[in-house]
Amino acid sequence: ISFNAIDSALSSLKNCQSYINSGMDVATQVALDLVESFNDEEDINNMEKVMLEYATMDRELNHYIKAFEETINQVKREKPENLPDLENLAREKFLEMESKNSDSDLERNEKYMYFKDQLKEMKKQYHGNDTIEQIDEDIAVTRSQTNFICPITQMTMKRPVRNKVCGHIYEEDAIREMIQTQKQKKKKVRCPKMGCSHDDVKASDLVPDEILKRVLDSQKKQ
Repeated sequence: ISFNAIDSALSSLKNCQSYINSGMDVATQVALDLVESFNDEEDINNMEKVMLEYATMDRELNHYIKAFEETINQVKREKPENLPDLENLAREKFLEMESKNSDSDLERNEKYMYFKDQLKEMKKQYHGNDTIEQIDEDIAVTRSQTNFICPITQMTMKRPVRNKVCGHIYEEDAIREMIQTQKQKKKKVRCPKMGCSHDDVKASDLVPDEILKRVLDSQKKQ
């Protein structure tokens, strides 16, 4: 097996990761739809099982990628006279990583944690009361308490994203443009929410706020 063959394999594996990520996004949306339409709890639990299966595949792919990258770096660093069996070396590293697997790894998967967080918020929103009338009233109260205005654009948000670090919410395009502009100037971005002390907002800290987006979409329809 050659370095070129490994590079090609790594590229394919990383493509597979993007499909897994897309699958997890779809599973999250389906689970939220199920909560919103008051479906059976078993259906929602099945979506959680799907998420854990995706997280398992993601962990395995990460280990494959890491094993091959470490093998290539090791060989390039040591520069042996005869090129060793790269496939066997990578397999050994992969099996060593897999031997340390635990269920807690899956629960720490970023998209799985996001799924659990959004599901919890959605259940609180829709299942907090016994009747649909009370739930509607609850949502109305939540709307009145929620600030739909982006702190950057000063306009009602369409695609809200939440900062995982400080919890503040912004319009996605606006915050990403701000991050990109400051990056070009080699400067950090302070959270634009007045009074927030977080002074290093990164694109990787932003996650879609599905619950708020659904409330905004619902309000727009009305």
